Amino acid sequence: MYPPISSEGYPSKSPPPSAPPQSYDQPPPSRPPPLQVPQYATGIPAHFVAPQPVKVKWSSSLCACCSDVPNCCLTCWCPCITFGQIAEIVDKGNTSCGVHGTLYAIIEALTCCGCLYSCAYRTKMRSQYGLKESPCNDCLVHFCCERCALCQEYRELKLRGFDISIGWHGNMERQNYGVQMPPMAPTGMNR
Repeated sequence: MYPPISSEGYPSKSPPPSAPPQSYDQPPPSRPPPLQVPQYATGIPAHFVAPQPVKVKWSSSLCACCSDVPNCCLTCWCPCITFGQIAEIVDKGNTSCGVHGTLYAIIEALTCCGCLYSCAYRTKMRSQYGLKESPCNDCLVHFCCERCALCQEYRELKLRGFDISIGWHGNMERQNYGVQMPPMAPTGMNR
């Protein structure tokens, strides 16, 4: 049996005899909505995916500057020194406190916007230690309360066990109890 021929001379579209009749004027059935994949889904089984870190509070408030009077006085008159010390620890010793402090002082002297440089390090420090962004946005904290923010960051690092005055490398040596590996002879050198 041949399919019926339409008036244009082409076979007409008709469903196979076993299928129920369909109307070809209707659009095809819609697809189900796409699957919503959570942000943390990476194709790795759920028991291997690390949970999102819980943000913790700062160990001291923004306005607790007088709890460390020597640092409060230093930061009040020379914020570049405190910032340099904080930035060296946050950068894990990649750049010295002198470089950070000098850059901060230059930016502050030329533009009065050293707070833009220092707020980037507050954000970096918060992400390293899982700290909440409080009491407001990092840039606002540094713009409105620059010296208080620097004092708070200094206290936070101090309460986490850092001796800010000896820098990153001094803290790493102290953490390793001053034990250094003995120098090794270069390989391939035989007598």
